[in-house]
Formats: sequence, C-alpha cells, structure tokens
Amino acid sequence: MDLTPLQIAAQHLAQADRVAVLTGAGISAESGVPTFRGADGLWEKYRPEDLATPQAFARDPELVWRWYHWRRGLIAKCAPNPAHRALVDLEARAGRFTLITQNVDGLHRLAGSRNLLEVHGNLWMVRCTSCGALYEERDLDLPSRPACRDCGGLLRPHVVWFGESLDSGVLEAAWQAAAQCRVMLVVGTSAVVQPAAGLASVAKQAGAFVV
Repeated sequence: MDLTPLQIAAQHLAQADRVAVLTGAGISAESGVPTFRGADGLWEKYRPEDLATPQAFARDPELVWRWYHWRRGLIAKCAPNPAHRALVDLEARAGRFTLITQNVDGLHRLAGSRNLLEVHGNLWMVRCTSCGALYEERDLDLPSRPACRDCGGLLRPHVVWFGESLDSGVLEAAWQAAAQCRVMLVVGTSAVVQPAAGLASVAKQAGAFVV
C-alpha cells in the first residue's frame, strides 16, 4: 500500500538526526496573533511600514513606542498553540534541531523552544540605543520613552525594521542549519520574503527532505 505524504514525512523525521524548521505568521494564527494590517483606532491613519522604520523612530520615538505598546498589549493575550508545542516536542526528540522563525511575537520562546533563531527579533526584547544593552521586558506599562536600566538611554524594540539589515550572526546560523539539516519543515509561511525565503532552497539543494 502506498504511503500518504504525511506518513512519508513522518518516516523522514523519525530517521533524521538533523532537523531545521522555518516558521512564519501562519503558525501563530490559531493563537489569535493579528497581522496588524487591519489596525483600528489611532493606527488607521498610519501604515505599519511608515512606523516600523529607523527614520520614524528618530523623528518621533514616542509615536513608534505607542504603536508597539498597543501591539504588545494585543499579543500579551495570546498563548502558544499546539503547533508551537509540537515543535518543542520535536526538538526534545531530534538529535540536532534548529527553529528559525520570522515571527516577533515570542510565542516559540514562551512555548519552550530552546535552539531558536528569531531572524526578525522579538517584541518582548528591548535594546538600548546608547549602550547597546539587550534584555527581555514584558512590562505592559512602560513609559512612552522607556529608558535603559543600565545607562538611562532610550530603548527601542529589538525588532528588525524596514530598511535595516538582519543580524548577520543569526542569519549565518540559519543558513548553516538549512545547509546541514536532513529534514526541513516550512510552517505557516509563503517563503517568498527574502532572505528567509531562500532557506528551503538551500536545504533542498543540500539534499534535505523539505516539507
């Protein structure tokens, strides 16, 4: 009897000692994470692309932070779903496992994923624009111009904005994971936005089984 595609994928996963996973917004949809394209209220008159830029932050950091406070408040109500938890279970079973996500909602981290590459950053991490300090901040009542606890400098969300480059170290680790894995799962992403879009092709060209 011929095996179903799901059974074939399960066989490959059971035999693989190196697994990589690439996730996008779709994996968080069941958790209720909004895409922010249909923002209401104050944000109707702003495009996300106009707020998520270094130029916007330099021009009006309070406005940008108000938008991120709003986003963080929405995501704080969301919890990891079975897909997030399944990847935690898979990581516990796989020999070498790397989870690469384009999401900034932090749900993979909250679910318990450990070997995690957040290529676009994390809404719950903040970075000082003065001293470069990086730390988690889950307080939903941050001031409109949050200050670094180390030096008092202005904090910014630790996310990659339009016009900024991805962290070279994180990106290099993602390329290596894709090139070295035996199975790659691509979950909840159309895989058309570069450079993450190229990871599945790298895995395929290296001989990996891509789902």
